[in-house]
Amino acid sequence: MARIPPVSEHELQPSVRVAFDRHVKEFSARITNMKATLGHSLLAFEVYMQWYPLYQEVEKILGKRLAYLYAYSISKASDCPLCSTYFRKIIIDSGEKPESLDLTPSQKDMLDFGSAVARCQGNINDHLFDTIASQYSKTDMVILIAFAGQMIATNIFSNVIETDIDEYLSEYLPSPKQSRDGG
Repeated sequence: MARIPPVSEHELQPSVRVAFDRHVKEFSARITNMKATLGHSLLAFEVYMQWYPLYQEVEKILGKRLAYLYAYSISKASDCPLCSTYFRKIIIDSGEKPESLDLTPSQKDMLDFGSAVARCQGNINDHLFDTIASQYSKTDMVILIAFAGQMIATNIFSNVIETDIDEYLSEYLPSPKQSRDGG
């Protein structure tokens, strides 16, 4: 059970309701347990929802598939059950298995980069950074790194709150064996 429950309908401030409605309309997104918990603070909700425009930029740089795999690699390395399950859903719904992805060497490098940023709190080795930086512009690198930070912030928030996994994600949770084996 979440340490802080999502804001309830009767607690919802009018300004937060407007922000929720705008978010749903602008991004064709749902108000998840995490977002509803952020709804206790309009400012916190608005700051965290900047994830969406940043993710759109990542998709422009990496393409749709590599963008969600990049986000998954960060969430998995952050040990965030909620966010990694969200991206498992996207991977599975796209016809792939998270535990056996078919990756090119450059795609693997990008996922290794995302994982390392999360796992090493940004203190990654020069070789890995240089490998990625040689493939992308400085502007692209700033966006990719900023997104990793935003994704990690989302992972941390969800982990600290122990946000309940949304019902629509429950079938995408890894089996206990997959969790042990890294899937």
